[in-house]
Amino acid sequence: MQRRHIIQWGAAAMAAATLGSASAQSFPVKPIKLVIAFPAGGPTDITMRVLAENAGRILGQPVIVENKPGAGGTLPAQALQGAAADGYTIAQIPLGVFRMPYTTKINWDPVKDISYVLNVTGYAFGIVVPADSPLKTWTHFVAWAKANPGKLSYGSTGTMTSPHLTTELIAQKLGIELLHVPYKGSADLMQSILGGNIMAAADSTGFAPQVEAGKLRVLNTWGAERLAKFPDAPTLKELGLDIVQNSPFGIGAPKGTPAPVVKRLHDAFKQAMEQESYRTALARYDMVPIYMGTAAYQKFAQDTFAREKALVEKLGLAKVQ
Repeated sequence: MQRRHIIQWGAAAMAAATLGSASAQSFPVKPIKLVIAFPAGGPTDITMRVLAENAGRILGQPVIVENKPGAGGTLPAQALQGAAADGYTIAQIPLGVFRMPYTTKINWDPVKDISYVLNVTGYAFGIVVPADSPLKTWTHFVAWAKANPGKLSYGSTGTMTSPHLTTELIAQKLGIELLHVPYKGSADLMQSILGGNIMAAADSTGFAPQVEAGKLRVLNTWGAERLAKFPDAPTLKELGLDIVQNSPFGIGAPKGTPAPVVKRLHDAFKQAMEQESYRTALARYDMVPIYMGTAAYQKFAQDTFAREKALVEKLGLAKVQ
């Protein structure tokens, strides 16, 4: 009797596995939703829509972008926690996701509760001021901030985002106090600084079109080397600050998404990354494709989770237990 039950259980398990495999092989049979962390019209939205369109053609089903801004870019990752693990809901995973447990009470783990698909690119960052600002250089910026503690206002794409935390780290190292004003994304941030509501902005190079139009001036950039588009803007390292920030981001799916579905998504989006239309869209913002496969991206998530803990604690922003 017991042997018969074991055989029946084994047959049922094999049938379920076969059915799951067949389902994965036919994936996708309907549109896929890609949730991104920032509003329409900004560099993330523009570049990810090109990537989604490319991937949709490869997959044979549309990849529909849904904008979910706010909460420091972490809402798409949170949305995965309630989504079916079938590959039809995927999300952008910005760096801020790995800071969440250190700053907010959540009941899920950013490393263990997301199926990491692949990394696609990363932001180039910098600080800009209006073209007519009296803060002509970074030296002027720092001097004004020291003379007017807490009065130099700067905007970012949200509280606890990379632009916010990196600027606060810069301020800490320089012994200055700045006034932070958070926005939901680059489009809102650019509108505010161009409208004269803030004195400076820390952002990804979504500011590039405004700089090229002569409306904004770049005071510094945050990569290991100067950006080709802004060769006159010094890096933080050149300014004596041992900081490099490029904030890679990629795509995740719900925990438990079948491995064949993850592979299908990975292969399609990797091919989509390699198309000239995506590279051209990224180049507009001085961004480049940054590929990490599924295993490498999972390892990156683990390593970043540990590194972000150290940054949040250094800035004194960790939540009280």
